[in-house]
Amino acid sequence: MEHTRNKTNVLIKNPEFLLIGIGASLIAIHLSLFWRYKDSVSFCLCFLFLATVCSQLKEKQHSLKLESGIISSFLGFFLLLFIFINSIYQLNSGILLSFSPFISGFALAIIASGFSGLKQYFIELLTILFFSLRTWIPSINSIDISIITAKFSAFLLWYTGFDVNRSGLTISLPTGTVEVYHGCSGIVLILDTLSLAILFLFMFELHLKQKIIVPLVAAILAFIINGIRVCLMALLVAQGDKQAFDYWHDGDGSLLFSMITAFLFCCFCWVLLSNNQRKEQNLTDS
Repeated sequence: MEHTRNKTNVLIKNPEFLLIGIGASLIAIHLSLFWRYKDSVSFCLCFLFLATVCSQLKEKQHSLKLESGIISSFLGFFLLLFIFINSIYQLNSGILLSFSPFISGFALAIIASGFSGLKQYFIELLTILFFSLRTWIPSINSIDISIITAKFSAFLLWYTGFDVNRSGLTISLPTGTVEVYHGCSGIVLILDTLSLAILFLFMFELHLKQKIIVPLVAAILAFIINGIRVCLMALLVAQGDKQAFDYWHDGDGSLLFSMITAFLFCCFCWVLLSNNQRKEQNLTDS
């Protein structure tokens, strides 16, 4: 009994331990939810976003003011209880799954510092909010770039020497045709790569021009890689290889293009940071 009382006193005198424990539990819950729905891309992005938030909080942990009131604490624990219940009973796997990381972050913030201390976590909450918006944006379904993707993929096939014709969204080869639907237009891959770009902007200090260039490179790179993917789909259909088509279209092979895009974008970011570091070193030496 005395040992339990001592543990309780430690948590009361050091609320950061309680907050870290709650935060770790929330991270485990959200990662398990995305894993449960077999959404590998969202799982990886969620891990990266949450890791970024943890890193940001660690850097300013000594300057955070942990002062909360009864109302803010009650609301925060109520929101967390709602998140825990939803993770068990899966009340809504759409909107709630998308916004549960932001709701959890907001709840933990007001428990830690109250409403008046929310400004301390502005960047962290903004980071989580972007991830939530990335997984659920109502207007995303109205953005259809399928015709642009079809034109680009047909051009790539023509430029590399294939006998290709395009009519609207249909790309025709002598022995097969494919139609570029909205799901294959590349808008999802573009949004995922833009998420990495936002993380990069949050983590590193860049010049204004670079802050504009980074998202543009992310979007263009994702569009080009997806266009190459559509070309591959067209060639597989033309060869009549349905098993290979299903693997690269819906199977694990489809994730390879996301990995390639992420890798190339990370290489671009590394080159950009290396150039900035080199310029700063030259200014210091001079």
